Amino acid sequence: MRTVSYFAGFVLLALVSAGVFASDPRPLQDFCVAINDQMLANNAFVNGKFCKDPNLVKAEDFFFAGLNVPGNTNTPTGSNVTTVNVIQIPGLNTLGISLVRIDYAPNGGLNPPHTHPRGTEILTVIEGTLNVGFVTSNPNNTLFTKVLNKGDVFVFPIGLIHFQQNIGKTPAVAIAGLSSQNPGVITIADAVFGSRPAISLDVLTRAFQVGAAVIKLLQAPFLRVLY
Repeated sequence: MRTVSYFAGFVLLALVSAGVFASDPRPLQDFCVAINDQMLANNAFVNGKFCKDPNLVKAEDFFFAGLNVPGNTNTPTGSNVTTVNVIQIPGLNTLGISLVRIDYAPNGGLNPPHTHPRGTEILTVIEGTLNVGFVTSNPNNTLFTKVLNKGDVFVFPIGLIHFQQNIGKTPAVAIAGLSSQNPGVITIADAVFGSRPAISLDVLTRAFQVGAAVIKLLQAPFLRVLY
């Protein structure tokens, strides 16, 4: 009986621990300002960044200027993402949070389907009207979608494919927080059709159940960018 109780307690502890460490691990000190030390990097890898000597930390290590500046939406998708993560603010190291500004061109500017493998995203619309959504995992692949106006908030769960598109006639702006200092981003079309080296035609034709000519047509704009 004692063995059963011990095992049940262990399982409970494991489940609680899994919940605690679902995103970035908690810091073990007040802060750990990231430092790019090439000598250290040549000898070891760490899950995050090396810590700067606390005695050398300055206010600038926790500061970023320019999020008020609109991003250039003259892009193939009509959107621009301004990232504020541990690269831009070294003081975010180990704190498990980051921020982005997303600008969308009028009449369809799109932040295309993508995932963040290491972070949940919470987005609020600052200006404009967005159609947003995410798709659940297999086998259901359910689409949850919503039209957002200024001041509305929407959540994209960690790892799920999601998108935002400006359905208004004026520029749109959103600010999003993410539950990681470096949530990562995988844009689906770029990854599938623009990988280096390219995924074989046999794989893609079977996966998408179309002919090789269609795959080559889809690959063309991404391969031009890469090469």
